[in-house]
Amino acid sequence: MARRRRRFTAEFKGRVALEALQERDSVQAIAARHELHPNQVTAWKRQLLDAVPEVFAKGAGKLAQEHEAKIRDLHAKIGELTVERDFFQRGLKR
Repeated sequence: MARRRRRFTAEFKGRVALEALQERDSVQAIAARHELHPNQVTAWKRQLLDAVPEVFAKGAGKLAQEHEAKIRDLHAKIGELTVERDFFQRGLKR
């Protein structure tokens, strides 16, 4: 019977890649502990190292601005819904 293909979350991949990056254990030991192939651990480690410059790029500021704008929109929606709720509560009391 064929073995089902496993899917890993980004969080799991990140933890394994960070563990490999710290180099406290060999890649083979990390792979054995997580029941992975050593090549997979090495690939995730390489992907993590390739993504590091993006974290510190100028685009990170753009992401922060988008996040702030989304928060402002959500706060506005919360205020709007609160006003509506209060209006209908006052109407029910009459």
